Amino acid sequence: MHYLIDEYLNFLTVEKGASRNTIDGYSRDLNRFAAFIGGRQSRDISEIETDELLSYLASLKGQGLAANSVNRALAALRGFYKYLLREKKLDGNPVAHIELARVWMHLPDVLSREEMNRLLQQPEATTPISLRDGAMLELLYATGIRVSELTALTMNSINWQVGYLVAMGKGSKERIVPLGQTASEQVRRYLERGRPQLLKQRQSEILFLNRSGKGLTRQGFWKIVNKYARQANLTKKVHPHTFRHSFATHLLEGGADLRSVQLMLGHADISTTQIYTHVTRERLKEIHSKYHPRG
Repeated sequence: MHYLIDEYLNFLTVEKGASRNTIDGYSRDLNRFAAFIGGRQSRDISEIETDELLSYLASLKGQGLAANSVNRALAALRGFYKYLLREKKLDGNPVAHIELARVWMHLPDVLSREEMNRLLQQPEATTPISLRDGAMLELLYATGIRVSELTALTMNSINWQVGYLVAMGKGSKERIVPLGQTASEQVRRYLERGRPQLLKQRQSEILFLNRSGKGLTRQGFWKIVNKYARQANLTKKVHPHTFRHSFATHLLEGGADLRSVQLMLGHADISTTQIYTHVTRERLKEIHSKYHPRG
């Protein structure tokens, strides 16, 4: 089975362009499955039936794994068996009718418009670093891109004439996202007055640079967000993904359609985007309770 798992992971890497994080996660889940099956003396994958797969998933739950983690393990198995069927290494799919564990969808942390404005006003735009920070925060909120996509932006990622950027998402999939006037102005200011001083006559195609003239890491940007959230005296826990959640929620509150938000976020499945409709409904309930005379 380990040979088949290695084949599948290679297929995901070469043909599907899966990210390193995805490959690592699938590798852990599938090798954990192989260890479970090996311990039950059923080594030929063609012998494994649905009951045994259910026992494996139940064992994960018994180990205290959350429903989301069990579902991730099931997703890895589904992809693996789909590949085996495609390669004609199996005649049937014992995982086909196993349903996802019921997951309580936790509503993501979202900043209000006032809180977001307060946060975006924190960088003073007086030094190369503060110019960079202000541009990054504004761009993240304006586009809803992931932090990994933000730090990977290059000098060629933005089309200034049309007003959009090209983000490289999961699975090396490109998508076009509108930039917005405010973010555009902030990034231009950084390019004119901040980036040249950080670059210090070196060569780099990376858009946002650190003090050494190299690209920022995701951890480095998390520290930046944390710093300005403290300065803004925000009581909510703020992390880089909060910008993405707030971007989607504020668009939907403003009347944007779900399909457009899905495209801008780069979600493969619209059901992933639908969680933000729950956020907006919760917000409406808060407003009703606070302002209605009988709320």
